[in-house]
Amino acid sequence: MTCVLAIESSCDDAGLAVFSSATGILYESTQSQLNLHRRYGGVVPGLAVREHLRSIPLLLENLQESRNVAEIDCLAVTTGPGLAASLSMGIQAAQALAAAWQKPLHGVHHLRGHLLSAWIPLFEKEPATFLSRYPNFLPQLALLVSGGHTLLLELDAHWSVQVLAATVDDAAGEALDKGAKLLGLPYPGGPEIEKKAFGANPHAYDFPRAFAKAEDRKFSFSGLKTSLRYLLEKIPDENFPAQQADLCASYQKTVVETLCHKTRQVFSEKRFASLALSGGVAANGLLRAEMEALAREFSIPLLQPYLRHAGDNAAMIAFAALVDPSHTQASPLLEASWRL
Repeated sequence: MTCVLAIESSCDDAGLAVFSSATGILYESTQSQLNLHRRYGGVVPGLAVREHLRSIPLLLENLQESRNVAEIDCLAVTTGPGLAASLSMGIQAAQALAAAWQKPLHGVHHLRGHLLSAWIPLFEKEPATFLSRYPNFLPQLALLVSGGHTLLLELDAHWSVQVLAATVDDAAGEALDKGAKLLGLPYPGGPEIEKKAFGANPHAYDFPRAFAKAEDRKFSFSGLKTSLRYLLEKIPDENFPAQQADLCASYQKTVVETLCHKTRQVFSEKRFASLALSGGVAANGLLRAEMEALAREFSIPLLQPYLRHAGDNAAMIAFAALVDPSHTQASPLLEASWRL
């Protein structure tokens, strides 16, 4: 049995997790900064670093009180992409622990962690047979959607990743957050739009969809956001409250349909053994439902993370280091890295 302790601090949340090759997640804890940054309408890097200085030691203290650190075989830490100062907080803590405990240290790419987070439920279902079963799900087409990234990725039998499509401007999560701000909703906007859209008419407004052709292996959401802004300028203030929910539903529907449309196009060109959804926007109920329908359409399984692992978390970093050590930085002296 191998136990990995991981630290995640790529942005505003700090996370700690212990993952076992025998049973799965043994321990996980996250310190959220959401209430702090909500006051400013977005993440303030300086405040995020200040909070990491406070929260990472507390997380480690709580871990040592609840688990025997002697069971830890190696450590893992997020090395990028993310906020450089926030990343450095986690990296320095991991380096100090690795030196003090004389344990190996692995640097994990943040997006690889998100990509593999979709596999954690499959692993925890039958840990003992995972190594014999996972090849049945490869090659895999994965949609990774977050506030900073929108990617279609191919994961092959060697756990190598090829980028098939990426956004040329705003990420889908960023488009939802910015759209929510235009619609008068608080940060983070994606969940707020989903709440407001529940039960509303998603066909009330028709928004543009970029790169609709199959040969355009790209996403773009800046035009969608601009279209919303121009539309709102035409709506009288006194009419806006009555139309806000339908606007949210139509806007959300456009983002989700754009993501699924491009995913379907890639599927039509190549055969994949499974489909995966991951990243912060993977918590969106409409997107999860549409991806489930897409998987049924192509008669393949859909892998997606636990809802608590859609956002940034340390469990995905520990899992990536455990099952995919060949794609980590194995060194006691790590530095931030953005290469997937």
